[in-house]
Amino acid sequence: MADHANRDGALAGAGDIDQDAAFRVAVAIANIPTLLMVLVQLTGDTRWLEPPYAPERGRGLDDNDDGGLPEDVQAEIRAAATEAILAWRAGRPVAMPRPDDDLLVRMLSVSMAEEVPAEYGEIIASGLGLKAHRLGEPGAVPAGFKVLVIGAGVSGICAAIRLRQRGIACEVIEKGSDFGGTWRENRYPGAGVDTPNHIYSFSFAPHDWTRYFALQGELYGYFRKVARDHGLESCTRFDTRVLSALWQAEARRWAVTVRRPDGAEEVLTADAVVSAVGVLNTPLVPHIPGLDSFPGPCFHTAEWPEDLDVTGKRVALVGNGASAMQVAPAIAPQVGQLTIFARSKQWAAPFPQFGKEMPQPIRFLIANMPLYRLWYRQRLAWTFNDRVHASLQKDPAWPHPDRALNAVNDGHRRAFVKYMQQELGDRQDLLEKVLPDYPPFGKRMLLDNGWYRTIARDNVELITDHMAEVRGSRLVSRGGEEREADILVLATGFKATEFLGSYEVRGRDDQALSEVWNGDDARAYLGTAVPGFPNFFMLLGPNVGLGHGGSIISAVELQCDYLLSALDEMFRRGAATIEVRPEIHDDYNRRVDEAHAKMVWTHEGMENWYRNSRGRVVAITPWRNDDFWRMTRTVAPADYVFDGGPAAAGDAA
Repeated sequence: MADHANRDGALAGAGDIDQDAAFRVAVAIANIPTLLMVLVQLTGDTRWLEPPYAPERGRGLDDNDDGGLPEDVQAEIRAAATEAILAWRAGRPVAMPRPDDDLLVRMLSVSMAEEVPAEYGEIIASGLGLKAHRLGEPGAVPAGFKVLVIGAGVSGICAAIRLRQRGIACEVIEKGSDFGGTWRENRYPGAGVDTPNHIYSFSFAPHDWTRYFALQGELYGYFRKVARDHGLESCTRFDTRVLSALWQAEARRWAVTVRRPDGAEEVLTADAVVSAVGVLNTPLVPHIPGLDSFPGPCFHTAEWPEDLDVTGKRVALVGNGASAMQVAPAIAPQVGQLTIFARSKQWAAPFPQFGKEMPQPIRFLIANMPLYRLWYRQRLAWTFNDRVHASLQKDPAWPHPDRALNAVNDGHRRAFVKYMQQELGDRQDLLEKVLPDYPPFGKRMLLDNGWYRTIARDNVELITDHMAEVRGSRLVSRGGEEREADILVLATGFKATEFLGSYEVRGRDDQALSEVWNGDDARAYLGTAVPGFPNFFMLLGPNVGLGHGGSIISAVELQCDYLLSALDEMFRRGAATIEVRPEIHDDYNRRVDEAHAKMVWTHEGMENWYRNSRGRVVAITPWRNDDFWRMTRTVAPADYVFDGGPAAAGDAA
């Protein structure tokens, strides 16, 4: 683990402070389950994995800072950790720099106080920087080879950095005026991440986060800084919109038509294209009769006006998904009246760290003790990703499929209902309006940042019905209820099943990708490649999103490794094109559908934005994180067709 040698406080403000004293202060309040992992590696002593030191299982999504241990045991652990860290600071090497995979599984299992699957060892090792994800030897990049990356959001930034590090020339096309994608565009009140930012960040770019769950401004600043630190400004065209991408068979390259900032069109050529336009980037604006007649400000959350003042105003909010659950608590104290039109009901989990700032000593420890940062990140990755995966499988023998999938899922339901009742306080009359009639996790699990307390406010009304019509400033529900509003906010989500809907893609024989997909029925091998579209790769393509939680950035990094593996295989063979075989693509998607059929997202009697108009799940993956990690380690040459060599000079475009 290379960064174990970093003892100089490179990330957070170490400055001229007494670092030994700073470490003592930090360890005194640090997370006990994480400190135990640090102790095992620094000392080589596995007794820290045994009682009385083994933590109790934490509750919900809490960090479980004290491990549920008695104060005297905590004190012993902290004292030992302080001694070990200061000895490491003084130059003592890590006693156990590379635990084997079995021990890593045992360590994470003890830290989480629950069983982690035995096959998870490799992904823990990868997360700790002990094992590379990408396999295979690099090939010599052909002279003049160029990749065009479409989009400069999270996935586009990652792709461009990885390509340039590999020595592959690339150009990035971005429709907006800066890097950042989602976090540049979504500036509504309360906008933030519902995944801990220590895992919602690039593994190669740690950051001194000020909060456990960052808000929009800090996230936007982080991604802009990463892009600029890696020099991506020099290869990015901003305010430039991609109109189409056309495969030129004779020249064996892509012709990409763009509209420049001055409005003129230009055709760019590239040997390969990486589409990094994301998923949640095209606002879904519902068809509501009379919407254009609303006299006041009316907009989607992704287009929130910067100078909007809601103080004392009558605000109507349509929707109750993730953005609505962030907006409502943020503006409710300022508005005169908030009316929420919410046709569906959502499960929301307790969110104990919402809004909490990270204590400065913990920021210091994360920045200056790599083992602590890496194990803290590993614990978060398990908690917010694969921890619940097994509980999302349908149990055919479960007698109550109307309310849950299985016994564990039913336990989740009871816990969430109890939490709702506690949060609603003396407004138990609202319980019927918010209690879902489908199993937990059937739709995206939201984190409660004050939603239940917000709808219980005197100036907030929840109408559990569609908004059927707008008559000027009067808003009419399907049931005939009418409310007046000064501001109308559409928190109605995005077109999550219409992949690559912002530009046209045409592959071999001039076939349009939109026709291959029959509109919203997108399919791709590993969410990355489609037959008939050579040298075309997608990031966050179909069935890559995470419905069971976790950081989508980890999936992006895995996909970037995979596309580099694909290019390297092509380079080694001296080929000009790489294209996934139809039978491989079709078999993969068959397995995806079969896996989804056994999971909560295909449960009858509910809708979610993961499914397309045919009811097929297209937006999210059925796989565990370690499954996808293995699938994307390297390209299997037998899965692909390789064709030709470099196009002859002077070939027609």
